Amino acid sequence: MPPLPSLDFKDIQYKLSTQLRPWQRSLQFWVRAVDIYAGYKVFQVRVSFVKDVQKQEAMWEMQHELAADKIYAMCSDLGGFFLKVAQVIGKPDLAPTAWVRRLVTLCDRAPATPFNTVQFVLEKELGQSIGEMFERFDADPLGSASIAQVHRARLKGDKTDVAVKVQHPGVQELMMTDIRNLQAFALYMQNTDIKFDLYSVTKEMEKQIGYEFDFVREANAMERIRHFLYENNKKSPVSVPRVLKNMVTRRVLVMEYVDGIPILNLGDEIAKRGINPGGKIATTAKQNILKSLTLAYGQMILKSGFFHADPHPGNILICKGSEVALLDYGQVKDLPDSLRLGYANLVVAMADNDPIKASESYRELGIGTLSKCENELQELLKLAQTMFDTKLPPGVVILQPFTEDSSIKKIAVEAFPEELFSVLRTVHLLRGLSVGLGINYSCAEQWRPIAEEALYEAGRLKETELKTRVRKRRLLRRLLRKGSD
Repeated sequence: MPPLPSLDFKDIQYKLSTQLRPWQRSLQFWVRAVDIYAGYKVFQVRVSFVKDVQKQEAMWEMQHELAADKIYAMCSDLGGFFLKVAQVIGKPDLAPTAWVRRLVTLCDRAPATPFNTVQFVLEKELGQSIGEMFERFDADPLGSASIAQVHRARLKGDKTDVAVKVQHPGVQELMMTDIRNLQAFALYMQNTDIKFDLYSVTKEMEKQIGYEFDFVREANAMERIRHFLYENNKKSPVSVPRVLKNMVTRRVLVMEYVDGIPILNLGDEIAKRGINPGGKIATTAKQNILKSLTLAYGQMILKSGFFHADPHPGNILICKGSEVALLDYGQVKDLPDSLRLGYANLVVAMADNDPIKASESYRELGIGTLSKCENELQELLKLAQTMFDTKLPPGVVILQPFTEDSSIKKIAVEAFPEELFSVLRTVHLLRGLSVGLGINYSCAEQWRPIAEEALYEAGRLKETELKTRVRKRRLLRRLLRKGSD
């Protein structure tokens, strides 16, 4: 009889804790999510008995502050996927101000992996020791996000620095658990409170985040977008880091180091230099930053269909001369031509304020709506502009998409193509940035010429119509210039 295998208590303990972690995370999520949701439902009943509008607003602010602390604690404690959730909802155009103040600080604040673990992963993936590869390697990371962290280093025999991206071990299984919990919560919410196909949104997030664990795919995407932007412009509207092709594996990515400040720190940097934040210099710099980002995304989405799809402020650096660098290509989206051109149609409809064309574009894109309100076409156009344009209505400084008088309450979105969620995120990033920078503008108006060109090249817009549209815009610009003189 062969001897029984010896039992290693530490090994058993480790395996048991590994198996239990997804269950523990699920329990933590549901306890906290139910607490936040129930708090709002109870509050809605309580505030309904208060007739004074100012008192209601003060009560809502206190409720948002309370919820913001709880949401921050959940996202911070659980980390991983919930940091991405914080990035999605913590924007000044969408969430309550109290939420934004708390959640905006979570960009790139994931717990760092210890340096000895980073060294082990790096040397295993690249097949050499750190000393053999690098002249210098900073043990403290530049930033740690939900999937990976980045270190600054210098290669042997080189004079310029590189950024080394290393994946957190074991992160994939936990993030997939988080997403499935959120999907279940999304199903409940869309069946009770929010008339929007949230489940399809979370399914697209699951697909996109799944791609982020393959750094070889990310490197290829980065090179493809870099080549496209540099080929289609005399000067690329945004900088894309170069990849060191012989130093890329599934879990390690070495690329050009970009020197700049995070866009979230732009206000502090302006103040540090003694520049008036409301003056001409600061305003011009902010306008240039928005113009660069808007042009880059318009070209990627409407001309190529292949675009950077993780556009949160932690991935945007401001370099010398207000130049913009776009980082982190783990999430990219490749829109099929049918959706790319359907969205081009919607952009033109929004810029033209054409409700009939907006309705046609919705059907073409496969966005299913149900409405019982009056002025359905106008509400559909307003819904399109709320979802897919950056411009805020006159006098509005923050959108409240789920208030009773909002279009999304009047028109239920029963079906939403998963692949359009990345476009939606991009528009909401640009709107959030414009609100944060104090500049109200329409990305649909900025993208209209690009959309028209895409439709013309696809044979869906006649040359005579394109020329007529261009002439009208030139005439309008001349009239506006004369009016300002």
